[in-house]
Amino acid sequence: MSRKAIIFIWLFTLSPFIIVFTLVNLASYEFFGPLPSFEQLENPDNNLATEIISVDSVVLGKYFFENRTSAIKDEIPEIFIDALISTEDIRFREHSGIDIRALLRAVVGFFSSNKQSGGASTITQQLAKMLFTKLPASGIDRIKQKLKEWVISAKLERRYTKDEILLMYLNRFDWVNNAVGIKSASRVYFNKKPIDLNIQESAMLVGMLKNPSLFNPNRRLELTQERRNIVLSQMRKYGKISESLYDSIVQIPIALDFKKASHNEGLAPYFREHLRGKMKEWCLNNIKPDGSRYNLYTDGLKIYTTIDSRVQKFAEEAVSIHISKLQIDFYNHWKGYTNAPFPKDFEPEQIDAIIDQAMRRSVRYKRLKLQGKKINEIRDVFNKKTPMKLFSWNGKIDTILSPRDSLIYSKFFLHSGLMSMEPSTGFVKAYVGGINYENFQYDHVTSGKRQVGSTFKPFLYSLAIQEGYSPCYQVPNVPVVFDKIKWRLEKDWSPKNSGDKELEGLTLTLKYGLANSINTVTAYIMKQFGPHAVVDLAKKIGVKSKILAVPSLCLGTFDLSVYEMVGAYSTFSNKGVWVEPIFITKIEDKNGVILEKFIPESNEAMSEKTADLMVRLLQGVVDGVYSPTAKNKMGTGIRLRRTYGFKNEIGGKTGTTQNQSDGWFMGITPNLVTGVWTGCEDRSVHFRDIKNGQGANMALPIFAEFMQRVYADTLNSGIYPLPFNISRSIDVKLICDDSYESSEEEF
Repeated sequence: MSRKAIIFIWLFTLSPFIIVFTLVNLASYEFFGPLPSFEQLENPDNNLATEIISVDSVVLGKYFFENRTSAIKDEIPEIFIDALISTEDIRFREHSGIDIRALLRAVVGFFSSNKQSGGASTITQQLAKMLFTKLPASGIDRIKQKLKEWVISAKLERRYTKDEILLMYLNRFDWVNNAVGIKSASRVYFNKKPIDLNIQESAMLVGMLKNPSLFNPNRRLELTQERRNIVLSQMRKYGKISESLYDSIVQIPIALDFKKASHNEGLAPYFREHLRGKMKEWCLNNIKPDGSRYNLYTDGLKIYTTIDSRVQKFAEEAVSIHISKLQIDFYNHWKGYTNAPFPKDFEPEQIDAIIDQAMRRSVRYKRLKLQGKKINEIRDVFNKKTPMKLFSWNGKIDTILSPRDSLIYSKFFLHSGLMSMEPSTGFVKAYVGGINYENFQYDHVTSGKRQVGSTFKPFLYSLAIQEGYSPCYQVPNVPVVFDKIKWRLEKDWSPKNSGDKELEGLTLTLKYGLANSINTVTAYIMKQFGPHAVVDLAKKIGVKSKILAVPSLCLGTFDLSVYEMVGAYSTFSNKGVWVEPIFITKIEDKNGVILEKFIPESNEAMSEKTADLMVRLLQGVVDGVYSPTAKNKMGTGIRLRRTYGFKNEIGGKTGTTQNQSDGWFMGITPNLVTGVWTGCEDRSVHFRDIKNGQGANMALPIFAEFMQRVYADTLNSGIYPLPFNISRSIDVKLICDDSYESSEEEF
């Protein structure tokens, strides 16, 4: 063979390698487009989700574009790494980013049409593809992309250790179903941490790496299991598991515990949405070291909250249990009424106006408006029957209904808001904004404000106590008239009692007046101090809402939020010091650096003596105070003893507003203050009678259900049924001149 022929053969043989070498060099010099800088390689853009963390270290939820939280090496089990390397890149620990043997095998397979030869991409190359390249628009672009991946892979191998590359890959991969990264994937598919994954669970997730859409266990469970078993066979092949272990687990079906990441699901959805608004504001007002603003969805912040996941769970359960039962009573209450759930004296025009307003607030209306639809066209859409799913306490209802009729259906539902906080710290432990976030997103803790009724009366009593009035001070139970000229009213005003007629004309102690919510006693106090003094006190106890200084304040005729009321009532349990309710203790960046700590505001709203006396008076609402006529204990909250069997010290106050539109219960203990509101979305929708519509029936049972669960789990929650720390001298002041005071009564 001639020398020329030999040279030609060698050139022919080596030409592919020469071409590849040349092209790779061209790629390294950015001939095919820019490559990531050294800084980008050191700090790749990760789009990390922000985590919301409870006080007991439970991740309540995340804010994200990609549902991804970085895991560290110690959080990933070794068996998972074994499965990954055995399946995706067996020589991962040996090569420098490109596996030449795998590349040659893939080339031979391509030219021989052998589809079983396997791929050539290493884990490092797959990472390079995820981090720094976009989807190719053509075959030529894909070649350019592959060349760049090789260059980037080599750079990654020089910059990072093998373990760091594995972590970056696993923290970046998208397992679909809002599961980006190994931490999210293990939670979404198995509801556990990565370190707790067993062999077959690890194998399933590794199997999904080939094509997560194809091997999606929610859609193709059998195919996903076949792929999982291939991973197990690779582990057996390379000695990561024994033959016997393979034989035993390959037959085990995939057991998912699927928890798709959704804001509508999980604990505290109303709280998380409220927090989102607060955090957006925080991000706008805080600057990163590089001068840019923090991004709630990509910067991997950690928000440490005051919410206790266990207490939150008990609160949500309590709301669901009671409201679902009360809803049945409400349906039966209105059964057979033509205008139900609206009052029988409502004209059709009034009902149409309410539904029309609800229509204009709906997402459907706003969407049609954006499409340029006229109001008549929109009304036609709302009157046309269409398939839909409706909320019920027994699950979703598939039906055909007009959107307008669905709005009427929704008006039937009772709603509730609950917030519970630690009075000494201001830490909010539980936050339940409604009955079902997916279907009713209005927040009844902070956004919603409703008439507070008699729950505001204790603050008028506080004024009296602060000014030297004794709990045993006697007030004539006679009408109190506020003259229209003196008090600047349209007409004379005299509040009426809704209770025992036999008490009319008698003298009643302040103690009895509060325990049984006697309006004339409260009106008497208002007349002594005037509404401006009441407004001043309201500001001291954290009320931010505007309150008009009018005599009717004594009956709580103004609107406040559950948030404001709970904060105000904490003043009693906290020795007269109001502490601002807070939700966040600190915010950290993705590296654990503390960006801000939060300390609540506080101020002395009343003296310690006044607060202690008020605690005892509020206990009288629950314990009962002897009636001068019936000679037995009476109190609007006494069913906490008689029905629910609580034996520990609890204070509280019920509240019922005009037409029974709102039912309230405010409960205080030494270590937990809880407020509950219950009512319908529209104030015109309510129970027709006080028996069903009073706060003791609508709201108090939620408090009872909640506290029963809290006390049943004291070892975990740390909330024990403790006595109030009040001196004996205070208790002496509560012994009124009544022969029945010293008697004992069992509940």
